[in-house]
Amino acid sequence: MTRTVMCRKYKEELPGLERAPYPGAKGEDIFNHVSQKAWADWQKHQTLLINERRLNMMNAEDRKFLQTEMDKFLSGEEYAQAEGYVPPEK
Repeated sequence: MTRTVMCRKYKEELPGLERAPYPGAKGEDIFNHVSQKAWADWQKHQTLLINERRLNMMNAEDRKFLQTEMDKFLSGEEYAQAEGYVPPEK
């Protein structure tokens, strides 16, 4: 039986993550309140932000920015977009 969570981002009951993606309280919170769909969507958006904004994960400020945007994204708040990104036509 698949574990479900009330997803904070999508405001509906959806399949939950198999394990916490982070250690500690942050990971536990994500595990308990973020769906697999929301996490997968965040990972795609995170990749766009890193690439389009040329973030350097060795830079503490860039990591902090990404962490803040993750919190916004997963909470359903307004979050940073990848500037200049145009999605491919289907």
